[in-house]
Amino acid sequence: MARRATRTNSLEPWMIALIVLAVVVVLAIVIGLLVYFLVYDQKLFFYRASFKINNVEFSPGLTKHASREFRDLSTNIETLIFQAFEATTLKKKLVKSRVVNLSSVNGGVLAEVVLILRFPGSDNKEALWINVNNVLLRRLKLPTQPLSIDLHSYKLSEINAENGEKLIYSCCGTRTNRSEERIFGGNIAEEGEWPWQASLQLNGIHRCGATLISDRWLVTAAHCFRGARDISRWTASFGARLNPPTMRRNLQQIIVHEDYANNVMNHNFDIAVVKIVPPVQFSAAVHHVCLPEATQFFPENTTCFVTGYGALRDDGPSVGELRQTEVKIISNEICNRREVYNYAITPGMLCAGYLEGGSDACQGDSGGPLVTSDPRRIWYLVGIVSWGDECAKPNKPGVYTRVTYYRDWITSKTGI
Repeated sequence: MARRATRTNSLEPWMIALIVLAVVVVLAIVIGLLVYFLVYDQKLFFYRASFKINNVEFSPGLTKHASREFRDLSTNIETLIFQAFEATTLKKKLVKSRVVNLSSVNGGVLAEVVLILRFPGSDNKEALWINVNNVLLRRLKLPTQPLSIDLHSYKLSEINAENGEKLIYSCCGTRTNRSEERIFGGNIAEEGEWPWQASLQLNGIHRCGATLISDRWLVTAAHCFRGARDISRWTASFGARLNPPTMRRNLQQIIVHEDYANNVMNHNFDIAVVKIVPPVQFSAAVHHVCLPEATQFFPENTTCFVTGYGALRDDGPSVGELRQTEVKIISNEICNRREVYNYAITPGMLCAGYLEGGSDACQGDSGGPLVTSDPRRIWYLVGIVSWGDECAKPNKPGVYTRVTYYRDWITSKTGI
């Protein structure tokens, strides 16, 4: 008896291809939506917290953001806030907390802190505030050593992004969070990475770097003005690119150190301050670095960054983009060795780089900043690019004007 053929319900290849394609498209849409809501649909929320600290006596040093008193107390406060979020679901939402003001109040100190958190933009603002407030209150109700917090004085309010950023950038030494990549041997900097960097331009052409230390004062190298003191020929620009700059200012006053010798062989007292007009309005892209106290010490091997628009090789042309490179402080004792600079380094100078060479400032970077950060990620001006034997040569690190050595002189000329 003949066997009957059975009919199979197999799909044609083109139908299988369509089904697979449809599944891939659906998955792509789902993943895209997840990425959007988890990454792109995020918004920064700014909060202002204030509370009284009972066991700290107010002193004038607490009004200065770069003072040891301000640094130490701010570290304790910001550590307390970090602890508040550490063991909660909001831990990864906290972007930054920054003490923006310390003032005298009823025998203690009133601390004002700006907190930045990142949430989906669609979240309910009131519910977010309640959540943040509960997290902080829960921590403040626990022992807060070494601080004694007056819980009744605690306040938390949401503020808009514009006011939040103004408060953050009114503090010296803050900068956009970037990866610090490893200008000779360096990389191109992004906008806002080094917001205190300025370009001093003579007749519209970049001549030297400079550093913004307040809304109206720059500090730079005295040798930048050798043979060119006519203030009408100078301008200052800001931003990671020279053309077009983020901001441009005229110079109102140039003050070169009185003891600077106007000859190419003398590198002592290589410092000048410059007043600009009109004053700068601080923003994420342009604001000031912290000046260290005269007694502040930056030890050997401290990691620093030097930035500038200068040449990428010895005797090369300046570039139009800000570059950065990492260097280490080298002690004056080592730098004065015969094979290095043979006792040419004086107390008002410091060396930074590597004895094997490779990373250094170069021509056109003169006057620019050498900076380092403290544990709070606040940046301080350590040195001013001054001189060196060519660029990045072995045993010839960069030599910088030591800012702490001239700190009192800067105050005498600028009031800062």
